[in-house]
Amino acid sequence: MDKFSTRLKEEREKLKTQDPKWTQEYVAYKLGVARTTYTAYENGTKQPPLDTVTKIADIFNVSTDYLSGRSDIKNPEKKPEGRFFHDLDHASDEDLDKLEEYFKFLQEQKKKRENRNK
Repeated sequence: MDKFSTRLKEEREKLKTQDPKWTQEYVAYKLGVARTTYTAYENGTKQPPLDTVTKIADIFNVSTDYLSGRSDIKNPEKKPEGRFFHDLDHASDEDLDKLEEYFKFLQEQKKKRENRNK
């Protein structure tokens, strides 16, 4: 199975654990294709056209790059609110070391405050 079909099946099955309606039949209906066609997408025996890939990405709220295996980030536009962690992949080792030191410092300060308040 290629990356696309694997991720396609994983995303649908993940949703199905939360809501049993997420069957192959249901996704096929949402895409406007036959269930056998959608099953072929999940099995990797048929590749969907680009416009269908885009619809699939929209249905599962992931990027087309994630589905195709070009990225491991499911939805790059969806960034954690008020956090910068999505930028850490691009930080230098030196910056990460400084960040770790600062985080330890903050933890120590928190412990000191908690001890004073006891």
